[in-house]
Amino acid sequence: MTHIPPPAEELRHLDAELRQLDARRALLLARRAWLISALRPAPAPQVPQATPARRPETGASGVQNVLLLLGGILLTVAAIAFTLVSWGHLGIAGRALVLGAVTLAALGAPVPLLRRGLSSTAESVAGLGLALTVLDVYALYEVAFPDTDGLSYTAIASAALATVWAAYGLALGAMQRPAGARAAATGVRLPLPAAVATAQLPLLLGAVAADAGAHTVTAALLVTAACDTALALRIPVKSVRVVATIGAYGMGGWGTFAAGWLSWTASGPSAAARAAALLFLAASIALVAAWQSPKPGVATGTAAAGGLITVVGLGGVLRSSLPDDWTVPGYLACGIALLAVVRTHLPESVRRGLAWASGSVQAVAVVWALPLVALALLGPVDWAGKAWSGAPATAREAVTLDLPWPAHAATAPLVLALVAAILVVASRASTDWRPQALTCALILTWATAFVLPAALELPYVVGMLVQGVTTVAALAYARPTQAQLVPLLLALLSSLSLTFLSLASEGATLTVLAVLSVVFATVAWRPGLGPVAAPASLVYAAALACAAGAALGWQPQQTALLVLAVPVAAALLAARIEDSPTTVAVEVTGAAAGLLALGLAVTHPPMAALVLALCGVIAAGTAVREDRRRVGYLAAALFALATWVRLAAWDVGSPEAYTLAVTLPALLVGAVRRREDTATSSWTAYGPGLSVTLVPSLFAAWGDPHWLRPLLLGAAALLATLVGARHRLQAPLVVGGTVLALDALHELAPYIVQVVDALPRWVPPALAGLLLLALGATYEQRMRDARRVREVLGRMD
Repeated sequence: MTHIPPPAEELRHLDAELRQLDARRALLLARRAWLISALRPAPAPQVPQATPARRPETGASGVQNVLLLLGGILLTVAAIAFTLVSWGHLGIAGRALVLGAVTLAALGAPVPLLRRGLSSTAESVAGLGLALTVLDVYALYEVAFPDTDGLSYTAIASAALATVWAAYGLALGAMQRPAGARAAATGVRLPLPAAVATAQLPLLLGAVAADAGAHTVTAALLVTAACDTALALRIPVKSVRVVATIGAYGMGGWGTFAAGWLSWTASGPSAAARAAALLFLAASIALVAAWQSPKPGVATGTAAAGGLITVVGLGGVLRSSLPDDWTVPGYLACGIALLAVVRTHLPESVRRGLAWASGSVQAVAVVWALPLVALALLGPVDWAGKAWSGAPATAREAVTLDLPWPAHAATAPLVLALVAAILVVASRASTDWRPQALTCALILTWATAFVLPAALELPYVVGMLVQGVTTVAALAYARPTQAQLVPLLLALLSSLSLTFLSLASEGATLTVLAVLSVVFATVAWRPGLGPVAAPASLVYAAALACAAGAALGWQPQQTALLVLAVPVAAALLAARIEDSPTTVAVEVTGAAAGLLALGLAVTHPPMAALVLALCGVIAAGTAVREDRRRVGYLAAALFALATWVRLAAWDVGSPEAYTLAVTLPALLVGAVRRREDTATSSWTAYGPGLSVTLVPSLFAAWGDPHWLRPLLLGAAALLATLVGARHRLQAPLVVGGTVLALDALHELAPYIVQVVDALPRWVPPALAGLLLLALGATYEQRMRDARRVREVLGRMD
């Protein structure tokens, strides 16, 4: 049998074993921590990070070049100071010996430097040597030629320096360059560009020193530019090409400008021919440069410049030989002549540049003629303030009523016609821009015909006839495409100018307006032209009506009846036109004509009422169409306005006379609408019509001391209430009942006041208390009655 110890002894055993487990656990945890620390790798020693090497801000070659440049400059300054300041301390032999020795040393030093590969140092020393040669030339002048002319000596010295420097540069290049290498491989680059830069002076300074005329000086500039151009095109050294190109542009531009000024100021054909020869030289330089240029863009621009210079030269000769009126045509003819080279075998870039030059000349000629076109187009507007004052003798007098005629502008039509012809011919050569060219040609042709009568001083009637024919021709050429709408716009401009031009005489005005109305009406039936031509026809018809009324001596209100014929015609035409844009344009123009008629009659109320009524008839006729039903509202408003204006003209002050004219049609329309649509509320159908009359009459009745208006108002309100109750309609019942109650209150008010005045002072408070007690006692019954009334009204329409 198993021995079971008592509980106290068993508890002691358990406590002892738990203590042993805790001690063992602590020992194991300590061992575990040591093992972890032993197995963990030791941290690597901290290695200082290497900082990136700082990149130098400048390279070694750059520092070397700067140092050499500064050294050369300082030596040059020192040499100048020695030459100018310390020169007088030495004799002639000493002077020559010092400068010669230093110059020879400076010029010869680059040779060994180049052999050692020190090209930058050699460049700097060579520059010092070039500067010393300039000082040698100055010293020679001071010692040997002090009495020589400064400009002459400078011209000869610059030529000599340019030659010496060029030979020096070529010699250094030959020493540095190995056999078979290109000429561009020279190590010293300064002498050759310096020689080219110095070579710009000899011819110019020589011509000025010789007291040559302006033509000789200009020739010297152009010859220098020609030499620069040859160097820029032939020399392979880049630095030489850059300097030569700058010289060619500078000297060539200067010489070209001077030659152009000589051509413009030439007093006769001989002087103009001499200037033209200079310009031809400049043009030849530009064209040769364009021909030889490897860059198409540069070639095109240079060729364009050469073409323009040629035009200036030839045009100057023509200008000095022809009258002043033919100056612009002469230049234009020269510009057109440039197009002859387009079909030659010249490079494409050259031919393109000459074509651009020709186009530029033509554009300038057109711009010169534009003020005359603007004068012919806008000048007749001044006749609006002098209508029917008498026709002028010529077309020029008609367009220059208050403006001067431009000088030497008689040949403007010829200029415009020539450019138009060139555009037509040029459009055949390319299909890409043919539509644009033909459109521009059309505009220029129109402008030619437009300014021709004034330029030729044709008679006034002939001038109007020419403009009329121009308008008709433009309309005949118009097409519905977007590109061909330009003729239609030109026709509109011509017709407007012709209209103002015809204001000089009564007969001309009536004839022109009638013809324009018919012409535009005829064109309006062509597809695509209606939205513009139809409104224009109606506008001219309205103007014809006004002019006819003025010719008949009618008052403005009488003329308004003639103008109303235009809205009538617009309404009839709109009903037959199937093109929606044309329909809208015609209707808008007709409405504008109606407003014009109303404006003419507004100062005469009876006639204004008649015009409003007739406009209402036109609107009602338009509302018959299925798609214009809403115009019926406008017709009703016009009829109401007509009635009101008529009543105001009769000095009628009763409001019912004005409101009944609105109430009766409104109630009729409401009844028709409820019959067609049973869901329409009585407030929508009858509310506006009843309120228009009953509410103003109620306000008038409250201020009316007589009994007739309140009686009639009460009868009308009672009738409306009964009709509303009979047909279960909310609007008549509520509006009629409210007006009836207020009207009755107004009638009983005097008697109520008398009764209140007759009663003692305590009676009104007592009656009010009794009323409140009665309302409080029957409150619930009154609430049920109110809900019942609301439900009854809610069941009504």
